[in-house]
Amino acid sequence: MPSQAEIRKAITNRIVEALREGKVPPWRSPWVGHPNAGLPTNIVSNKRYRGINVLLLHLHQLRYGLKSKFFGTFNQCKGIAAHVKPRPSDVPPGQWGCPIILFKPITKIERNDNGEEVEVEYPVLRTYVVFGIDQVERAHLDRYRVGELSVNPDFCDFEPAEKAIEAIGADIRLGGEQAFYRRSGDFICCPHKQRFPKEKEFYAALLHELVHWSEVRLDWKGSYAEGELRAEIASAFALAELGVPQSDDLSNSQAYIASWLDAMANDPAYIFRASTQASKAVDFLLSFGA
Repeated sequence: MPSQAEIRKAITNRIVEALREGKVPPWRSPWVGHPNAGLPTNIVSNKRYRGINVLLLHLHQLRYGLKSKFFGTFNQCKGIAAHVKPRPSDVPPGQWGCPIILFKPITKIERNDNGEEVEVEYPVLRTYVVFGIDQVERAHLDRYRVGELSVNPDFCDFEPAEKAIEAIGADIRLGGEQAFYRRSGDFICCPHKQRFPKEKEFYAALLHELVHWSEVRLDWKGSYAEGELRAEIASAFALAELGVPQSDDLSNSQAYIASWLDAMANDPAYIFRASTQASKAVDFLLSFGA
């Protein structure tokens, strides 16, 4: 029976071999996203917001727990027979809506140094306040909200993985459209189990974020790309050691790792260095249930 070190080495070699042969499709999120979630979009024009507005609206979503990607001004909401909910008492005046910026160039005719008439373009910035559809009332807007979505209603908990994750004791919050570790609050978010077509993909995503959770405890530093490589390799190691069904399918991990190696000037040698760190992360995480 192969040792854990041999299993980890075999996984690393399989990943490297696949990368060298180019057998890596574009990586996608393993969970199924809701069609009404995603990049902020105007409810009337159905156009995505751009530039700094994407960040402003994303922060607004996080602040108020908004799930839908759709936004509109007060008048746009009124125009579709809806109205903005009253500002909650704990929200300061002027902060229930999200100010965004509209950049619109205008042209003027001016004379240049030679006395010739030329068109000169000037940027004009205007601010608008928009509200998320989750902040707007009327039943006919429910088709724009993020409802329950289940692609795997018969998700089967894998007991060894469940016990190991519970023993770690991290603050894990299931729900939403993203998987991430928030260092400032020291918690993990991950979509609900039923959003993952395969049980393995749920445990892989959660273990990936738990590796990020361990970085603070292990005092690891380095670039974002390095952390992502380490977390994905460690996730593959942990799946194998816990015996999660289908954990020998590394196609999604290989593609994810390839995308980050590309960001690191395609340095395959880093995989071997990252795998050593990944082993330490897995040993740390699984030690809680030892």
